[in-house]
Amino acid sequence: MNDALHPALLPSGMHDLLPPQAEIEAQVVAQLMTTLAAHGYDRVKPPLVEFEETLFSGAGAAMAVATFRMMDPASHRMIGVRADMTPQIARIAATRLGDAPRPLRLSYAGQVLRVTGLEIRPERQIGQVGAELIGPAGPSADVEAIAVAAEALAAIGVPELSVDLTLPTLVPAIADAYGISGPRAAALRVALDHKDAGAVAEVAGDAGGILGSLLTAAGPAVSSMAALNRLDLPARAGAERVRLSAVLDGLCAAAPELRVTIDPIENRGFEYHTGISFTFFATNASPVGELGRGGRYRVGDSTEPEPATGFTLYTDTILRTLPAAAPRRRVLLPFGLDRKMGRKLREIGWTTVAALDPAEDWRAEARRLGCTHSLEGGRPVAVG
Repeated sequence: MNDALHPALLPSGMHDLLPPQAEIEAQVVAQLMTTLAAHGYDRVKPPLVEFEETLFSGAGAAMAVATFRMMDPASHRMIGVRADMTPQIARIAATRLGDAPRPLRLSYAGQVLRVTGLEIRPERQIGQVGAELIGPAGPSADVEAIAVAAEALAAIGVPELSVDLTLPTLVPAIADAYGISGPRAAALRVALDHKDAGAVAEVAGDAGGILGSLLTAAGPAVSSMAALNRLDLPARAGAERVRLSAVLDGLCAAAPELRVTIDPIENRGFEYHTGISFTFFATNASPVGELGRGGRYRVGDSTEPEPATGFTLYTDTILRTLPAAAPRRRVLLPFGLDRKMGRKLREIGWTTVAALDPAEDWRAEARRLGCTHSLEGGRPVAVG
């Protein structure tokens, strides 16, 4: 048996990004970061690997099972390759920028690596662009995070953008109020995740009515909020509802064109979140999956954690929603052409490709090299 690998074979979940997609991704990242910078989010660049103790502290604990780990030959301590950048930003905010004025606005862009992919996201290396708003606890911060993310996605041309809001702490608040804990609480979570109304009623007991109503409350923001307002919720769950209503009011003013839905019981992927959370989709391209997600969490140690909210956008799924880009204007410069001519063309927006050898048919050579134009008589001519 020949075990030699084909030189193009890559591990599962890994992909080469070829022209023009690699250039398009770079442009998308730059445009997203430009929007974040315009809103006052300062860029930071955390390292690719960190010690396990810091990488898995706080919010990072949720990513432990997804993290590649290895022994650092320099320190002889275990290190991990980041599986998500948000915990790294939280570490920076709590330590290196612990004395910086609040609210603290930070942005980032980079690649992350995960042990396994998901059914809807088989990629294990993922490009992330995101922002974190650290310090403010009020609903205005939630509104800003959602509105800024929506503006960034709209600016790069994502069509028919929508955001789904959820309250991952709502069900735990109801469960606590009705004394549902331990294995029973775990069974309830499974039943809710599977949208199994019968199992929810069986496990929830006296809370079955409220939780059953939450199952059917998911949908467009107006109708979902109306359904939530009809429920007689325990005090802590009621406070979550009040905050959600305030965020919706804020979004109506900050992003009136954004389509908003609510799923009050969704929790998967939001395990470390502590309040209103959200997921972005392109409604005309649902098979591509999530464009990004974010929400409330805490920064720092358990004694005096800071409130924070933010979001992470995924460049791989974003690229699949964008309309096909028009080919860039590329002109072939004949061999031996005065370099000044090429410089003038680049200054007015042309991409130039310099021939390195003479050719008999410059139009045919331009087509062979993927150029849209050849230079004839000192001007670009389309080659068809």
